[in-house]
This record gives sequence, C-alpha cells and structure tokens, in this order.
Amino acid sequence: MTSTHPNEAAVLDSDQDVAASLSLQLHTLGIRARYYQSRQRLLEELDRRRPQLVVLALEPGRIDGIAVLRDLARLGYVGAVLLLSGVERKVVRIAERVGRTLGLLMLDSLPKAFRLAELRQRLDGLHPLPRKRCRTEAGVAPRIGEEIERALTQGEFLVYYQPQLELAGQRISGVEALVRWRHPRRGLLVPGQFLGAMTPEQYRRLTRCMLMGVMADAVLWPALQGLDSISVNVTPEELMSEELLLMMEELRAGLAKAPPLVLEVTETAAMDDELLGGEVAARLHLHGLELAIDDFGVGFSSLARLQMLPVSELKLDRSFVSHLQEEPLDAAIVEAVALLGRRLGIRVVAEGVESLGTLEALARYGCTHAQGYALAPPMPAAALAGLLTRRAG
Repeated sequence: MTSTHPNEAAVLDSDQDVAASLSLQLHTLGIRARYYQSRQRLLEELDRRRPQLVVLALEPGRIDGIAVLRDLARLGYVGAVLLLSGVERKVVRIAERVGRTLGLLMLDSLPKAFRLAELRQRLDGLHPLPRKRCRTEAGVAPRIGEEIERALTQGEFLVYYQPQLELAGQRISGVEALVRWRHPRRGLLVPGQFLGAMTPEQYRRLTRCMLMGVMADAVLWPALQGLDSISVNVTPEELMSEELLLMMEELRAGLAKAPPLVLEVTETAAMDDELLGGEVAARLHLHGLELAIDDFGVGFSSLARLQMLPVSELKLDRSFVSHLQEEPLDAAIVEAVALLGRRLGIRVVAEGVESLGTLEALARYGCTHAQGYALAPPMPAAALAGLLTRRAG
C-alpha cells in the first residue's frame, strides 16, 4: 500500500540554495518538502509519495518546466502546481496557460525572490488530496462525481462573497459570489479542486444553487441594497439557457431594490462563442442583466467584437495586477485596458490585488474598481453583512 503525504511538497529546481530556502519556508507553513534536481526522479516518485504540491522552477537550464507540466498531466496528477519563476512574465503566462489547458490546478506563480506572506497566500485553501484520479470515458473521476452528486443533494455547496472596492469613492460597491464546498472529510474546498470534475448537468445545478443562495442571503441584508452589483460566474452554455433567464427573473423578484446582476464569463469563452456577440448578449441586456468579461487580457480578443458586446465590466486578470509595480509591461497593459474601458464607458475591475500599495497605481492608470485578498478575502454571508454594516456606519 502506498503512503499518503497530504502535507508534502515536491520541489524541482536545479538551484540548491533556492530549494533550501523554499523548503525552510514551506516547513514554517507546516508542509514537508522533498527536493529533486532530476525531472525523471520526481516523476518516478510522484504516484508513490503523492505530494499535495509540486513547486516547479521555470528558468533557462537543464529543467524544461513546460515539459514537466505535460508529464504531470499525463500521469493524472491532481495536486496543485506552483511555478517559481526566474524568467520574464511573458514566458510565465504561457506556462500557466499551458498548465490550465492541460487540466492542472495552477496556483499564481511566484518570482524567485518572494516573501513568506506571498507563499502563504498562494497556498491558501489547499487540502489533502484524493487517493487517485481514475477517469471514466466522460473524463470524470467516479468517486468525486458521486461526492458532488451527494453535495448537490445535501446542500454542501456554500456561497462566499468577495467585495469589490470603488477606487474613486473608496467604498464597497459590489460583491462577487464564489462557490465553496463544505466537504465532510476534506474541509472547505475552493473551486479549482472540484469544478473540473463536474458534468455540465451538475454545473447547471450548481449555478441554480448559487443563485438561490444569493437570493436567500440578500433578503437578510438591508445594507446590500446600497451595492451597485452582484456578480455570478456562468458558462457560455448557461448563457444560452432559457432556464437561466427564468432563474434570474426569480432572483430579481425576490430582492427589493436589487442591485444589477452581473453574469461573468471568461474572455476566451466570450470571444470564441459567436452567439455571445449577437442574440444571447442582446437578450441578457433586454432582461436587465449585465455581462462581465472575466480574466480579461489572457485571451486574444478582437476589439471590434468587444465593441459590439453589451458588456458592462472588464475584469483584468490577476496575472497583470500582482506584479504591476515591478513589471513595466504589466503596467502598460493595465493602463491600456483601463483606457479602453473609459472609451467604451464600462467598469474596469483589477482582480488579485495582494498589496494595498497597488491601489494608487491602479487608480492612476484609470481602473475604476479593485478586488483581492489585500482588500478582503471571500467570506460567508454573515461576515459580509457585518462588514457592510461597519462600513455604512
């Protein structure tokens, strides 16, 4: 029987000094680290040791980090991957995109020089792993598929809310509804740990659970009526569903003086789906619903198509925001998107704000709103109600 190490990390790096420093910081966070200089040795031990985390150096040299990502996906690795970067951000973004496309749980990367607080923030929410990924023909792990079915039936999915700050007025202007799974054995799980295992039908039911949860929470909060928006993430398939419009009408009817409901869809999905540029987006607008493009900047949008969409919000991907003050290229992209937003008359929300020092630069570049752990983490309804009440007072 193979051993399980839910608090173990595997570190693949050719620089022993960096690996030693990282191992010490991981130990401070309660995670044992095993150091590998050989890609082959790591892959040989991956299934036997089952580390919760793989920290992979991305740098010129003997280790091809992108090839390792493909190896991890081929072997069905279900843990998290953290890139430790010694190369320019363009290359890091490509590697992150490759990992996500392969189905890996990619954490936000770290530069080679980083603080313990940054490492802790990246690892927030990690939990022990399931024993093994066994895929069916549909590509869904049978065990977790059964657990998701039970969770949907028994109400284990929770709605958490992350506030958005309006930079001009320094007020909480909106919230994004985010799902969490209160797993009976593994604790509180974040979306990256289960969304990929859901079938389209389960995801549809989850969306309904989220909307009903928002409605149940919102009627309890007088302070919520002062918000400008409530955002909910949906898939392109759901945007084309008649049921979604009915659910949204039901949600709006249950909220007195409800703030606008914003449906978030990723940039890649929005630009790839022709219907979003036509009938679907127009119908949403006619039903009083707003559309936001999430993770903006990581795809390759046609600006002509963007102009045609009735979009109310662009959400700048966190990869541009987290290194805004160190990377001139990131600052240029943020400024360009903010200018685009102003010209089109739509909000520009900077996601992934991890430092309050970033806010001044975001406002200077023209971003209208910000969201991230430095401002407030995702929180349950009761905590949000308390925060809104304190801010109102």
